[in-house]
Amino acid sequence: MARLNLVAANPQKEIKPRAAKAPRPVVVTPSNDDQKDHFINKNGLSYAGSHVIIDLWEAKGLDDRERIETALIDAVNEAGATLLHIHLHKFEDGGGISGVAVLAESHISVHTWPEKGFAAFDVFMCGDAEPRKALEVFKRAFQPGRVVVGEHKRGVV
Repeated sequence: MARLNLVAANPQKEIKPRAAKAPRPVVVTPSNDDQKDHFINKNGLSYAGSHVIIDLWEAKGLDDRERIETALIDAVNEAGATLLHIHLHKFEDGGGISGVAVLAESHISVHTWPEKGFAAFDVFMCGDAEPRKALEVFKRAFQPGRVVVGEHKRGVV
């Protein structure tokens, strides 16, 4: 292998390039025309899914991990999605909570700022799930004074 001209932060120490790893084999799965791709065909559009962006302002309980987990589970059920896993992280010293509910149909993510009364939810779902139904669940759970909602079609063909 040819020597590389690398500059070290410590000029006394030589940096040696790592040996190249063999590429990982690629597993090719034959296509199955009968397999559902979960794309949505609606109103003349074909797309992967709907990404609903929900901002809650003047919201309550944004530092309550149990309340957030319950709201995520309820939102998944209300939307007709399939929950695979939830991971939540509560920041220390009165900080907020960040997390994700991983779904068979995609995900719901959450980030909260209790000190601002603000929560950001991203609800992305494909297939027959109805991501907009999560909105009412979050409104009931966190009783916001103001709500801002946007929606984006992902993967439009």
